[in-house]
Amino acid sequence: MERILAGNLPPGGKADLKTLAFLAGVTRTGFYPKKNRDGIPRPGAYQHLAEEFERRVQELQAAGEIIDPRAAQVERLKAENAELKKRIADRDQELAKMIAFKTLAISRLAAQHDEIERLREQATQGGNVRQFPAARGDSAPFGSCS
Repeated sequence: MERILAGNLPPGGKADLKTLAFLAGVTRTGFYPKKNRDGIPRPGAYQHLAEEFERRVQELQAAGEIIDPRAAQVERLKAENAELKKRIADRDQELAKMIAFKTLAISRLAAQHDEIERLREQATQGGNVRQFPAARGDSAPFGSCS
């Protein structure tokens, strides 16, 4: 019992009655109550040890100590899983914002394109729009840009 409570578990063992029975070299059924032939319950040969073991395991767990390395791994994986779920939710939210921004940007670009096309068509139809004179030769009309 002390080995298990100290965390010295055999390979594949857990902090339970099955491992306790294995290490003690007794059958597991000795830890449970029995019934006489007439149906009256009687305590198992090692039932008092099982009750003490369960009590001590619960006390250690209540104190925050984890005896079983598998239980510690499960707790670590649960915490890691919760963190990953939170990160995924945050990324999904960020992605939704980016998609909304992209949709807005594309719709604005489409509106600007339509306006440019409308103005070009208006310019080709004449009206009160004047054309700038074409540049003469190789020189810029208003001087150098450098």
